[in-house]
Formats: sequence, structure tokens, C-alpha cells
Amino acid sequence: MIRLCRAQVPRFFLRAALVTRFADRATHHRRAGTTQSNYSYGQNHITVLENILAFLSMQGVTLNLGGKPLLDSADFSVEVGDRLCLVGRNGAGKSSLLALLGGQMQPNSGMIIRPGTLIGQMPQDVPERWRGTVFSLVAEVLGEEGTALAAAHAGAEHSLELSSGWERYGDVLAVINHLGLDPDADFTSLSGGTKRRVALARALICSEDLILDEPTNHLDIATITWLEDFLLRKARTLIFVSHDRAFAKRLATRVVEIDRGKLHNYSCGFDRYPERREERLAAEERAFALQDKKLAQEEVWIRQGIKARRTRNMGRVRALVALRAERAERRDRQGNVRMAAQEAGRSGKLVIEADNISVGYPGQPPLIRNFSTIIQRGDRVGLIGENGTGKTSLIRVLLGEQQPTEGEVRLGTNLEISYFDQLRETLDPEASVMHSVAEGNDVVTVGGSTRHVAGYLQDFLFTPDRLRLPVKVLSGGERNRLLLAKLFTRPSNVLVLDEPTNDLDAETLDLLEELIADYSGTVLVVSHDRSFLDNLVTSVIALEGDGMAHEYVGAYTDWLRQRSTPAQERKPEEKTARTSQRPASDKPRRRSFKEQREFEQLGKELEALPERMDALEQEQKTLEATLADPELFARDPEAFAKTTDRLVALETEQTELLLRWEFAEQRLQELGELAG
Repeated sequence: MIRLCRAQVPRFFLRAALVTRFADRATHHRRAGTTQSNYSYGQNHITVLENILAFLSMQGVTLNLGGKPLLDSADFSVEVGDRLCLVGRNGAGKSSLLALLGGQMQPNSGMIIRPGTLIGQMPQDVPERWRGTVFSLVAEVLGEEGTALAAAHAGAEHSLELSSGWERYGDVLAVINHLGLDPDADFTSLSGGTKRRVALARALICSEDLILDEPTNHLDIATITWLEDFLLRKARTLIFVSHDRAFAKRLATRVVEIDRGKLHNYSCGFDRYPERREERLAAEERAFALQDKKLAQEEVWIRQGIKARRTRNMGRVRALVALRAERAERRDRQGNVRMAAQEAGRSGKLVIEADNISVGYPGQPPLIRNFSTIIQRGDRVGLIGENGTGKTSLIRVLLGEQQPTEGEVRLGTNLEISYFDQLRETLDPEASVMHSVAEGNDVVTVGGSTRHVAGYLQDFLFTPDRLRLPVKVLSGGERNRLLLAKLFTRPSNVLVLDEPTNDLDAETLDLLEELIADYSGTVLVVSHDRSFLDNLVTSVIALEGDGMAHEYVGAYTDWLRQRSTPAQERKPEEKTARTSQRPASDKPRRRSFKEQREFEQLGKELEALPERMDALEQEQKTLEATLADPELFARDPEAFAKTTDRLVALETEQTELLLRWEFAEQRLQELGELAG
């Protein structure tokens, strides 16, 4: 057999030789009436499982599932050692491409070359046919070895003969435990999110070469961090789709974008991808502009008079026909989601007050105990914690939807709450996209104006041909966009988002962040997306296990820093000094007359501070509205200067007031520890 080397044979001849070789083998197997697991044959293509040119590649692949093709004569290759992040808009075909690479789908045309070795795959949808315990399903991917491991785990009279077998057993059990799974649980009884974790465990155990579709969905932050470490240590070649930007930034060494049926390669990490993408799109726009200009010039030429037509250059005519065809086939970029939250009237200053509450269920240990917090208008609070620690339960208690087992929750006045729920309970899988938003009506009211539901849904990238589809056929990202569309038809001043980022593409995520940043109401958000939390929240409620919940000032990164330095270690000198001054009886000393007076004055000042801050914010909005007048400077330069100066001074006043507020709260807490 002739051995082919890429360095010795031009790529064209090498490709031709490979295709001929594979086709000959396919013909041989068909004539012999035999099958071979390393080959699958389609009507218009040959799919080959051989590692020849690269770890995995495809050439001239077209995939059309109806409408515009998801892939249009696309070329793609993955080298051993790549950690490749696949990106693209919702519905662009990311999951379909992974299914092609993994062999679950076949293209309409083109060739895919896959390795003969196993690839661990986590699909978007968990197969319904899976049965058995979690351990048996995970071990199953190891073949006969997995059968032996499952028998040993089940306690059968069976012993693993080799120490390597017990080592492998420990590896399987460690992955299952790290993903928060019960190895003895029956798979059919698990929730959808837990089933996806089983699929992830199977992939991680199967091979060091991995294809993962949204692996961080339904994982908590601690598990995502473990998964990142595991993949950096264990994965040889990795192809993944993920909406989690922090995950992608840490892992990806390459980015490939699906855009209008084509694959665009970026030889950089995920952090540089947005910049490189903008450069590509700018170059594309320039090329399209030149092409349109050339086409317009040629159209003028073709319409010239009779005399010119007699002497027309037929080669130029053929070039014009080609230009027209190329322009007709051009696929314009899909627009961005246009979303705007419909805000209700202002709520009271106090939104939620929880006093020493415990959260849980009767007859069971509390998920959270002795937790207190005050959430005021305009606060943006993030909730984080491992799965099962009670994040969603705490949200429901704080909203008054569930009663605490102990303590009391007080809700403020004039609250209009919109709740984006993690379980997507408000979406009927059998209802159409249009009915899910308009509930049988043709119009919706958004921002005080009436809009046809079809036009409104186009803002969320639902084309007319998808409006009557049932919810159950939508992708995960489309379902989330639909829920956002439904959510924003309701006026609110409290926005509650439980895992809103799952399956959303990067551009929609950015727009959602901008919307929340501009939202003047109160926001509570549960999310495992660390970048999302860092960009939005001003405080974090961390559920830290064993019923403990603590509140931290700042975003996710601030919480990490504060958590790594426990309070008892941050100021040891201060702690020692206070301890040494305490009487032997351990009773706190009483406040002096001067301290008592300061305590009372600070209390009154803190009561008045929110109103003062509100007044400054209102004045700031008025000034900004005045400066928004584009003719103000020309009409009244003096008024423009005064308004600008006042706005600068106002920002200084706000900063000073916030500093005073922080000092007053800290000092009041110190004085409050003393006996009155």
C-alpha cells in the first residue's frame, strides 16, 4: 500500500487519492455484503473514520434541514491538542455541526474524516432510551471493562482482577461525585438538568478526545471550576459549545464561528475573538460595498443604447451574470435582538426585608437558616451557591411565593415583579411561539404602545415561518429568547432572573446585560455565569452549604477575594485590641452619653440618606434630559455651561454622600454592638 505524506504530495492529489481509496473500500464492502463499523455511507457522500490528515476534518460539507442551509460547502479541520470553541448565533447550526462531527447526523453532501478512536460526546438532547443506574450508564461507555465495573459497584460476587480495574473504578466514581450525582439513582427518575450531567460524565469517562455541547448548563460555579481543571489536565482534543464566557476564555485556544452557512477560523483565545470578528465583518462590508458598486456600474453599462449593444463584450456580459448570481446568493447578517424592559412605577424604598429566616421543607434539615437581609430599590443582587443549596427556594421565599420555616419576610409597597424562572414553567410545550407571548391575541402592549405580536417577536429574531411552531421544537436558546419576549411584555420594577443566560448566544447576552444595566428597578439574579455576575451585580448572597448564607458587597470576583480572606483573618490586630479591652465578665460595655447621642443621630441620618440620594438622582436625570437637546448649546450657551457644571458637581455630591453612607452604616454597627 502506498503511504502518503502531506509534505511529499500536494494537498489536491492527496485528497483525490484518499477519496479514491475510501470509495474503493466502500465498493468492496457493498459487493461483499459486509459492514464495517468504521464506515458509514450516504446517498451523496462518503463518511470515513480514519485519522489521516488531521484529527478530524470535513471538506465541502453542506447541511440543509429546510430553508437556508446551515452549512454551505463548509471546510473545517481540528488538529490533535486543539481546544476549540464553536460560536454562532442561536439557530446558526452549532449543535448540528457537533452532531455531524460526532456521527449522529449525515450531511447532504461533502466528506467528513473522523478518527478511528473513540470520542466522548455530550449531545444537546439526552437520549430517551437510556436506562439503569447512574453508575451503570456512565461505566457503560467503557465496554466490557465498564460491565465489570458496574457489577463490582452493584456488589455482585465479582472482584476486579487487576489493580488497574479498581483504579478505573475510582476514576468513574470520582467524576460522578464531582458532578453531584448519586451513583445508585435510577436514571429515569432524574430531572432534565441532572440527566445532562450524566451525559457529561459519560463523555468525560469515555475518552480524552471530547465533543461537548453546552457542558456548563445546570452546573454550579464550583462544579464548573472543577470541570475546567479536569479538562485542562485530562482532555487531549476538545471541541465545545458554551455560552459561559469565563469557561471559554479559560479553555479555548481556537475559536470557530458559524455565520450564514460558512465557518470562520480565529487562531486566538476567546478573549481576542470579539475584536478579530469585528475586523472580519468590517472587511466583509468593504468587500460587499465594492461588489455592489461594480454591479451597479455593470448594470448601467448593460442598459446602454442599441449601438453599444451591437458591440457588446460577451465576456463582460457573462461576468455580469455571475455578479448578479453572486449577489442573489449573498446572505445578509442576521439582525440583533432588540429588547426593552417595560418598567412600572417606582416601588417603595424597601423592596424585601428578611428577618432571621430559615428555608427548607417540613421534616428535613433546613437548606438555609438564620439569614437576614434588606434589599432596597435599585439594588442588583446575585445569588450563588452549589446545586441543592437552595438558591431557587430562597428566591421563592423572598418573593413571598413560599413561606419560610422560621423568621419573617416583609415585602415593600407598589411591587411589580417579573420572574424569569429556571424551570421555564410558564411555557407550554404544545403552544405555538405566537400564542406563548400573546395568549391568543394578535397584539401585545409594550412600552405603552400596541404592537402586532409578529412584529414584536421579530425583535427577538423569530421569523414569520417560526411563529406557529410549537415551543417543544425550539432550541434551548430560542426558548430563552421566547421567555424574555414574554417577560418584557409585563411592566415591572423588580426583575428576578433565574439562570437567564443558558443557551443564549454571545450577542444576545451582551444585549441582555445592557438592558439590565439600564433598568432602574431592582434586580435579583441566580446565575452560574461568572462574567454575567461580574458585569451586573452590586452585592452577592452566597449559599455556602450547611445552611449558611452570607451577603457580600461587590460582584462575583469581589466575593472570591473576600471569601479567600476570612473575616477573622482580615483584621487580627483590631480583633485582638477589642478582645483585650473587654471585661473579664464578657459583658459588652455600655455606650457613653456621647456615643449614645452619636448613635441616635446616625440612625436619623441613615433614615434620611436614601431620600437625599433619590433627590440627587432625580436632579441628575433632569439635567441629562436637558443636555440631550442637540440645539441647547447653539440656543443658550450659558444655560448649557451651567447645566454641565451642575452635573459635574452633582456627581461629586453623590460620591461624597455614598462615602458618608458607608461610614455611617459601619459606625452605627460598631455602636450597636455596645449595650444601650
